[in-house]
Amino acid sequence: MSEIHDRPGKVNTAAVADGVVPGFGIDTIHEAARRLSGHVVRTPLLTSPMLDELVGARVLVKAECLQLTGSFKVRGALNALLTLDEEARRAGIVAYSAGNHGQGVAAAARLAGCPAVIVMPRDAPRIKVDNCRWWGAETVLYDPRTEDREEVARKILQDRGMTLIPPFDDVRVMAGQGTVGLEIAEQARELGLTPDAVLVNCSGGGLAAGVITALRHAFPGLANHIVEPAGFDKMARSLATGRVCANPRPPGGLMDAISGPAAGARPLAVLRHHDVTGLTVSDEEALAAMATAHRLLKIVVEPGGAASLAALLSGKVDLRGGTVVLVASGGNVDPAVYRRALVD
Repeated sequence: MSEIHDRPGKVNTAAVADGVVPGFGIDTIHEAARRLSGHVVRTPLLTSPMLDELVGARVLVKAECLQLTGSFKVRGALNALLTLDEEARRAGIVAYSAGNHGQGVAAAARLAGCPAVIVMPRDAPRIKVDNCRWWGAETVLYDPRTEDREEVARKILQDRGMTLIPPFDDVRVMAGQGTVGLEIAEQARELGLTPDAVLVNCSGGGLAAGVITALRHAFPGLANHIVEPAGFDKMARSLATGRVCANPRPPGGLMDAISGPAAGARPLAVLRHHDVTGLTVSDEEALAAMATAHRLLKIVVEPGGAASLAALLSGKVDLRGGTVVLVASGGNVDPAVYRRALVD
């Protein structure tokens, strides 16, 4: 496989303009689905007549908040881990994460019977740190204001001979996340529906690249949208410029799950190829969407996991009269934040 990352944190942006990522596509997503079969949950595609009436469209919500570890991340992590040879598995794996990827890697390591170290910011939601530890992973906390997570991870890799499982900029991870899109396509067809548009929460872009690739293969006329926190729309800026962009500063809002520092080069190439549009939402809009998901869909969604629903509810794109798919990507929310969503 041709590498875009020469080392963690160093990006060959020349590869971005190609619009093609070697080793990634619909075939590798199907391979990932076969590899993951029996290990991950086929999460439901939820509907609500009340939600449909509220937004004036047929809405299909892929509830990845009900996935093992409470988010889609275990799909990509386990797919990547299962491609490693036995020696690499015995040595163990490392991940850096605000929480959901870390939990996915921790769970994947436990399923595969190998050690795992998760590098997490000190201010990560406590539920995510605790969950990583529950799955048996070692957690190493760092200060995001003074330390670089990739440097912290690199030292562990060098000292212990472990293997990095990246959060998004890796074809194995992207293919694993793409199995969400395969399931959506199957479930939509079971309902006799052809989606007109898809909205996907986006940080580094692994989920969006995988889901949109799978859905565009099934439904070629689909309109594609990613959703990011307002003021931290690094992928939208990357799509506009064709260069990997970073957030201007460490985000301090509620949508930690989709507030990583920089877009991924490989996901960017895929998303540009599929002509994706970027949307943004505020913390307040995300909180309102969490409350709507609770009331109408009966699911718990974290702020970053509710971003796509927030974009739909707040009219960031006009999809009235159509059928729209969105991914509720995670449900690992601290009780105080969830209480704020329901009370406000």
